[in-house]
Amino acid sequence: MGNKNKTISFRVSEDKFETLREIAEERDISLSAVFRDYVDTLVAHDGQVKVAPEHELEDAAEESSTESFPPKVEVPKSFVREHERLELEAEHLREQLEEHKRYVTKLRQQLDEMDQDEVIHLEDLDEGEEEDASYRIGSFDDV
Repeated sequence: MGNKNKTISFRVSEDKFETLREIAEERDISLSAVFRDYVDTLVAHDGQVKVAPEHELEDAAEESSTESFPPKVEVPKSFVREHERLELEAEHLREQLEEHKRYVTKLRQQLDEMDQDEVIHLEDLDEGEEEDASYRIGSFDDV
């Protein structure tokens, strides 16, 4: 489908409507834009929006500015050691993978260099067994 805009309508008291209009005029935006901004904020924060007076926002901003950024978190030494161990193991696995890739490349090159006469196909061997059925599969105990 497409991204279609939808219309929402609801009723508010005349006093609240006038207050909203004043907010829109202060911000120099339309009344619709006020609601769109609010809805966008509400959706972006999964409905977790708190309406607070400006002085509370200023107080919260001052408190957060006193904290250092980026925040510091203490991590147990066991976590750091486990992380280092996993990094070493990952590096070892990368080295093994590179070694395996080199080996496969070498085998492919050898296969490409071989003459087709030197290659024996398993299907050819199976056809030969049908003609000479003197082979028997079993254990040495049967002999």
